[in-house]
Amino acid sequence: MKNNGPLSGITVIDLTAMISGPVCTMMLGDQGADVIKVEPLTGELTRKVGKTKNGMTTSFLCANRSKRSITLNLKEEKGINILKKLIRKADVLVQNFRPGTMKRMGLSYEEVQKINKEIIYTSISGFGEKGPYANHRVYDPVIQALSGLADIQRDQKTNFPKMVRTIIPDKTTGMATAQAISSALFYKERYGKGQHIKIAMLDVMIAYLWPEGSASLSFVGEEGDPSDGQMGLDLVFETKDKKYITAGAVTDKEWLGMCEALGRKDLLDDTRFNTPRARFENKNERRLIISQEIKKHNSKEILLKLHTNEVPSAPILSRTELLNNEQIIENKIIEFHESKIYGTIRSPRPAPIYSDSPINGEQLAPLKGENSREILKEINYNDEEINSLIQNNITSSIN
Repeated sequence: MKNNGPLSGITVIDLTAMISGPVCTMMLGDQGADVIKVEPLTGELTRKVGKTKNGMTTSFLCANRSKRSITLNLKEEKGINILKKLIRKADVLVQNFRPGTMKRMGLSYEEVQKINKEIIYTSISGFGEKGPYANHRVYDPVIQALSGLADIQRDQKTNFPKMVRTIIPDKTTGMATAQAISSALFYKERYGKGQHIKIAMLDVMIAYLWPEGSASLSFVGEEGDPSDGQMGLDLVFETKDKKYITAGAVTDKEWLGMCEALGRKDLLDDTRFNTPRARFENKNERRLIISQEIKKHNSKEILLKLHTNEVPSAPILSRTELLNNEQIIENKIIEFHESKIYGTIRSPRPAPIYSDSPINGEQLAPLKGENSREILKEINYNDEEINSLIQNNITSSIN
């Protein structure tokens, strides 16, 4: 199912695996690009991870929407030749092999330029092409460790670093890469030139975390402790009915609202808290008082008071509870799609809402090689040739 999004008419060759690259190309597909996912005959790795139903895993399903799939044996010259034909008609190529792999395949940027001089060739890596880590294997926790994210999560009592329990660097890199490709497409439209985009997960995350997370390192020679520049402690509070909420007051108006909601207007004249700087410098004492006061109230009661007084606050929802949250329902964030193969699928819609070029997430992730035959026909292979390629393990098809 094609959509008429802002990238309609753009063809993307997706040579990526795991999460960062697939999330990037999924976003491009959601926005209208024809994303051709090129997989090995055995399928991309995430096809083997997660709960499986009728040949589809949850891991692959959630990162490969809005794409078509072709399998190619890129260890064989015939497979490489097919890929080169696909590249010839493409606008974008995205790959996240380790540095040097594409060159060994004869598909470096310089070689691909000879096939398609206007290609936007995108290389995602963990650490970039140089340096002691360049050829190391990478997974999300490694980037969390090197970028300072695990340090930001450090336990404030034990000083023990902690990982975020979701793959922030992978997904953030996917989003950053999609934005970079969109900018390169704009440049190509204006000047008629393709280019090579190089983007490393480590680079993305250090830049992403710098505001607030490392801001105190900005003035050379006058560096402060980065942890002092963080927005504060974990703003998690337990209520009287044993539920959890978050609430925070930064501005004077919000602090007034917080004190009103908690029935502690006496804190407004407390010199520890009567200015934004004082509240920041005494954040531990402030949090302790807020925690004690919130625990006197049931969650619905205190949230109503906080909202009435314009204090940013919300219940802390489980991932199951969010499905029934009024705001999430009103925003129509969760969609349902019917599939003859998988049944009813629940998934979040693409986040951007365009007024003139509507997008959708209705095209579910493809089965392995689901579109091999149609894609090969688009580059002028006939049925006899395709059958021969299948028999010789150059490609595979489910039809």
